[in-house]
This record gives sequence, structure tokens and C-alpha cells, in this order.
Amino acid sequence: MGLTILRSVFVAVAIGLAVLFATSDMVDKQNEWISWAILAGMLVLSGGIIGLDMAFRRKQLDTISAVYFGLIVGMLMAYVAGLALTPLFPVAEDPDAIRLVGQIRGAVQLILGLVCCYVCISLLMQTRHDFRFIIPYVEFSREVRGSRPLVLDTSVVIDGRIADVVDTELFDGQLVMPKFVIGELQGIADSSDKLRRSRGRRGLDILNRLRNDEKIDMQIFDRELPEFADQSVDMKLVILAKHLEARLVTNDYNLNKVARLEGVQVINLNDVANALKPVFLPGERIEVRIVKLGEEAGQGVGYLDDGTMVVVESGRDHVNKQVAVAVTSVLQTSAGRMVFGRCENSRRNSR
Repeated sequence: MGLTILRSVFVAVAIGLAVLFATSDMVDKQNEWISWAILAGMLVLSGGIIGLDMAFRRKQLDTISAVYFGLIVGMLMAYVAGLALTPLFPVAEDPDAIRLVGQIRGAVQLILGLVCCYVCISLLMQTRHDFRFIIPYVEFSREVRGSRPLVLDTSVVIDGRIADVVDTELFDGQLVMPKFVIGELQGIADSSDKLRRSRGRRGLDILNRLRNDEKIDMQIFDRELPEFADQSVDMKLVILAKHLEARLVTNDYNLNKVARLEGVQVINLNDVANALKPVFLPGERIEVRIVKLGEEAGQGVGYLDDGTMVVVESGRDHVNKQVAVAVTSVLQTSAGRMVFGRCENSRRNSR
């Protein structure tokens, strides 16, 4: 409703300006078509601006802030530079010379304004991730409590579960995808090894899925920080996470350790998955299907729906059968959780 009122007022003001221009001395009153052309032009202009506004629904506040603040700073710098160049313009007494000097000075100020505005806008747009500015160009991120950005690692993108986790809205922070990680994914996708090529292409598909989801705030970080020089991809990720004060999302065990040593907060999806698995206490009874023989004599091995391995004593004779198992112990390892149990009885249901 608010946007509808704003757009209606904008069109009304545009019509008012068209009437003002049409009735001014700038327009020849003998040619009525000029007045109608001005009115039509203002309507087309206002309609085009509203159409562009409606077409680009996802607007980045930091980008918009960089544009208008860059314009303000650029015009101020151009004005100051114009004042500084005033002594360089000759003082003339002849009216034609005065007019010429004024035109030259105006042209110089326009050029200075164009250059200064471009430089300021370009600088602010390239550094907006460092300052995270909102009106005005001030850093707020250290003062405002809220979610920190999430830097994605190559392994977690190839894994693919990050897309499903983000869909659950468990992570509400901005996703940051470094450009060098995308380059690494492209290298994997172009590999001659079939398995690596498939994994790389799956990672690129996951990126496209995240990028095209309007509910997900995802940013491609394409800057090259000076600290990146001669560093590996893993160290670049750690440096970037420290630079953005972000959290690192990864499945890489070694990267996890290095990042924690560097003081970077890490979210390991394997740890998240293990934390969400059901907890079993000794004495509880579960049902599992024995799918293969165990390493020890008399053991059988089955798997729960979440992939948890269940090692069953006296389960060797019940392969391909659904049995009731009494839990005896649970072992948590870096690879996951293992449940040990004892076969109590068998339902003798074959496949």
C-alpha cells in the first residue's frame, strides 16, 4: 500500500512538472504539440522508472548506499576542486570573454564532477563488505547484535547438504561465496576423473540453487585481498573469515582445526548432522535390519535410517532380517556415531 501511494504521488508530481514546463516561457505557445510531447515524455519517463523499480525487486541496501553516498562525496570534491582551480582562470572584462571563461569553467567542473563521482562510487562499492555501511557510511556490525556472515568452503558446497540446511532457515546470516572457491569448483568440474567431475558439477548446481533462491541472501566475494598473496585456498578461507568477522562452514577436518587455531568460529556440517541424530541409552531397544556380517565372530551390522551403524552381537545368523536389539553402548567418533547392541530376538522377516 505504501509503495502504491508513493508511485501515485510520483506520477502526479511528474504530471505537475510537465504542466509547469509546458506553460513556461521555454516553450513556444504557438506549437501546442510541444506541450503534449512534454506531458507524454514525462509520463513515459515516470512509467519507465516505476517499471525498473518493480523489475528489480531484490535491492542491496549497501549497493544503493554506495551509489548515493558516492555521488554526494563526488560532487562535494568536484565543488572544492573547482574553487581551488578558480585562480587558474583569467579575469576578463569583455562580455564575450567572460562568457567564454564561464563556459570553460563550467565544462571543467562537469568533468571533475563526473570523474570524482565515478571514483567515489567505485571505491565505496568495492569496499562495502569491509564497512557494511547504512546511512551514512559508518560501520555498525560490531555494535549491533545479530547473525554473522557464513563463508562457504568447497567441501560443504560439493557435499550438497548446505542447501537443505539453509532451506530449514536454521542459518539466518548472509552466505558468502568466495570467487576463488568458485574457481576451484570449476577446476574440479573440468577434471578428467569422472568422479571428481561429477562432484564438481554437483557443487556448481548447488551454488546455482542457492543463488537463484530469492529467500537466501547470498553474496559472491570477488575481491583479492593483499593477504591472499601466495596462500592456499584453505588459508584464504581462514583469512577471509577473519576479515569479514564471519563464521566458516566446512566439512574439511583439517581446515576445521586450522580455522579454530586462528580464532575463527567454524560450523562443521558433520558435527551438526551428528548432533541431530537420536541419542540411545544402554538398555533401550531398537529395531534394525542386519545387512552384512561384522568383523568379529558372531557379529552382524545394520544401519538406522539416518546412517548410524549398529553392530549387533549374535547377529551373524540374522542377515537380511529385521531384529530387535538392546543397546549396550554408544561410541562417538570423528567419523560418526556407532551403536553396539545385543540381538534379543528376530522377527525372521526376509527381504
